[in-house]
Amino acid sequence: MLGLVLPSYDLPALARRLAGRGAAPEDRPTSDREASVAAVLRAPPGGGDAEVLLIRRADNPEDPWSGHMAFPGGRRDASDASLLATAIRETREEVGLDLARHGEVLARLPDVPAVVRGRRLGMTIAAFVFAIRPEGEALLAPNHEVAETIWTPLGAIARGDGRTIFPYDHEGVLLQLPAVTVNDHVVWGLTFQMLHELFETLHAE
Repeated sequence: MLGLVLPSYDLPALARRLAGRGAAPEDRPTSDREASVAAVLRAPPGGGDAEVLLIRRADNPEDPWSGHMAFPGGRRDASDASLLATAIRETREEVGLDLARHGEVLARLPDVPAVVRGRRLGMTIAAFVFAIRPEGEALLAPNHEVAETIWTPLGAIARGDGRTIFPYDHEGVLLQLPAVTVNDHVVWGLTFQMLHELFETLHAE
């Protein structure tokens, strides 16, 4: 995805690389609505590159990202003490992973504005990177909001495997948006942008 490629994308190497980078700041008051997602990493059973968890959102006419590839996450509730708490709660609700018990937060990526059909929603999305411990992986249990879950090697995406273009018709103008294909699904838009932010953080000197 980027010109610079790391020697290794195994989980210990990524955790060391993220240490001291993209530290989670305190939540600041904002007039925007807020949401957060979790980019969950695991060490695969056979070793090698860390894998990142992606979900395919269930088809829902009320969901502006219906059917999209995404990270687990959602809007902040009034009861959430922080955006980090939102990411942990939403991941537990959507896919059954309890990141508070079985995960470790590694970094907070730069926030991104939520965009639907080329228009900003007045909502900011925070993305947190987590490492999940092996005992937590067996708890994966998607709810009705999730049509599919996929663990995919992060290094392959970083090296450019599956790189593609997503043609998007925006008000009669055909845009060629950067994207990546994962298990025959196209990852584009906000999730692709967050992956880009993750690689920017990992590859920063």
